[in-house]
Amino acid sequence: MPQPIHCHPRAFHLFAGYLASADTNEGLLRAVAAISMHELESAEPEEVARRLSGLAQRVRARLRSNRVDAVLAHLHEVLFEEEGFAGNTEDYFNPYNSYLPAVLESRRGIPITLSLIYKVVGEQLGLRIEGVNAPGHFLARLRIDDGMMLVDPFAGGRLLTPEEAIERIEEVTGRTVLPGGRYLAIATHRVWLARVLVNLQNIFASLGRSDDLAAMVELQSLVQEAPPQ
Repeated sequence: MPQPIHCHPRAFHLFAGYLASADTNEGLLRAVAAISMHELESAEPEEVARRLSGLAQRVRARLRSNRVDAVLAHLHEVLFEEEGFAGNTEDYFNPYNSYLPAVLESRRGIPITLSLIYKVVGEQLGLRIEGVNAPGHFLARLRIDDGMMLVDPFAGGRLLTPEEAIERIEEVTGRTVLPGGRYLAIATHRVWLARVLVNLQNIFASLGRSDDLAAMVELQSLVQEAPPQ
């Protein structure tokens, strides 16, 4: 394994270790949390996982039915009404929006980190949730017996039709999107990790933080070298 030159060593090695289980929610969550340790040296992926499990337990304690609509209602009540998770529209390009420990403290993030929180908590409750690698605005997709629903955790858990999701993509990117499913493709966990890192690379480049940019490139090289899921 290569040794990091720019990335904090503990973040680098923990991230590399979690890649072996990145096809699981636990591995994905811990790998994304490990990225934050480059800057937040005291962050602990296990603590992030514990806090999300605590949120799931709060929802579970209210359930009187395992019906999807009941689980979904209580999940949104806890995450978006009580905890107040939402998009950081005032300081969108702050790198802390990509750091899960910071997002858990501030309750503010970008679409991809908020979608990960939504997925991890929801799947602990028996829901089937995938990431949607939409350009410019990551989404979550909830699978239900007779189809699927798109969810925008950045907008407080707003439910979207595919047409509304396309409108959102066009609004964010400023480009016209042709009909078709490729703009709402499901994100594999490796794609999820790569997109978090690319987001941070773009942010650090815009801020002139060349060492931090190089650190994210080092982490991304591990994703590219990891065996496919």
